[in-house]
Amino acid sequence: VENTTADEQTELINQKWIEIRELRNQILKDTDWRASSDLTLSNAWKNYRNDLRQIPQTQTDPYNITWPTKPS
Repeated sequence: VENTTADEQTELINQKWIEIRELRNQILKDTDWRASSDLTLSNAWKNYRNDLRQIPQTQTDPYNITWPTKPS
């Protein structure tokens, strides 16, 4: 980001990570019903949900997130 200080750039990146986590949390929330006690969660869905939870630890650029592919 041009014409911003290092502190401003850090703040922008931190804000972007907050947005990414909020989106990730919403996606997880939207799939919570699949993990209810009366359903068997397939390995594909388990892996997908786990990959979503790992985004902040496995991605390095909040402006270029590689989202996991939702199982069909």
